[in-house]
Amino acid sequence: MHTKFRFSKRLFFLALIFGIWVAYTARHFLSLGLLLNLTLGLGAAALFYGGSILIISLARKSIANLNRILDAVPTDVLLGGTSGLFLGVLVGVLTTFPLSQLKGTGSFLTLGVFFGSGYLGWKIGVRRAPDLLKFLPYSTINEEKTDTLTIAPKVLDTSAIIDGRIYDVCLSNFLEGQLIVPTFVIEELQHIADSADNIRRNKGRRGLELLSKMQKHSSVKIDIIEANIPEERDVDSKLLRLCKQINACIITNDYNLNKVAELQGIKVLNINELTNAVKVIVYPGETMHIAIIKEGKEAGQGVGYLEDGTMVVVEDADHEIGNDLEVMVTSVFQTAAGRMIFTRKVREEASNNVNQHFQESQEVKVYG
Repeated sequence: MHTKFRFSKRLFFLALIFGIWVAYTARHFLSLGLLLNLTLGLGAAALFYGGSILIISLARKSIANLNRILDAVPTDVLLGGTSGLFLGVLVGVLTTFPLSQLKGTGSFLTLGVFFGSGYLGWKIGVRRAPDLLKFLPYSTINEEKTDTLTIAPKVLDTSAIIDGRIYDVCLSNFLEGQLIVPTFVIEELQHIADSADNIRRNKGRRGLELLSKMQKHSSVKIDIIEANIPEERDVDSKLLRLCKQINACIITNDYNLNKVAELQGIKVLNINELTNAVKVIVYPGETMHIAIIKEGKEAGQGVGYLEDGTMVVVEDADHEIGNDLEVMVTSVFQTAAGRMIFTRKVREEASNNVNQHFQESQEVKVYG
């Protein structure tokens, strides 16, 4: 802030000097009164100040855009484009020498062939950069090392940030590489946080708080980048375009974005799929402890949940609400809403077996 103030102060003095110079110079060429001459000097100073601020602002934006483009361009493409441009210019110089000897249209042909050769060389270098770099000794020797050491960055979607589970995944050390959050995703979170709907407002605020929490944690590598893709209007299209530019994966819970990204060849990391993959696997005949929290849809059923959210249905447990029961798995069903485990109480099973054994022994005594 102090630097900006000093810069504005210096620019103001430069504008004042420019205005004094204009007023002094105008006295020798124009017969103006003192008031008009003073007005002309102030107007020139104001024009110089405003124009300088506008030019400096445009220059800073242009430099920021150039830096963002250079950061997004892969190294092989940059090297290939530069080499192709150099070779194209060299070919253009060699081929345009005979044309420069022609009179009349020779100069126009020289310029056309020269710039055309340079553009063609640059285009070929950019398009075929990976293939061209394979001929370099360094590239062929270290190709396997580069493939193993390079970890693609991962771009966070708004839905994954609002969901919140990405923070625990990062702390578990199962997620490698750098996490990237573009500025247009933060703008969307801010827009959601400013919504009139209470639910959407809470989601947006929760997402912003999670980002702040992840930035403060030392073991989470997260980077917020300045990214603006004006040719795309919605956030999903901007995310896909950014992932293509920087060769990144995308982390999302959005089903539609997931499918579109897969169609465009972008690797997708879905938190919901990860949750389903790490759910506890149980088989019929196994026992577990479950707390009954409510009645089931069918008569006599009690319902509990595992730590991962899997629903467990217990037979004849509608009167056991609030109790912790030992149950045995009878069957497991996978539905569109998730996985359901059907069980029955172990104690009743054991008591039924004891009663059946007692009745059989009594029958043996009677008929024996």
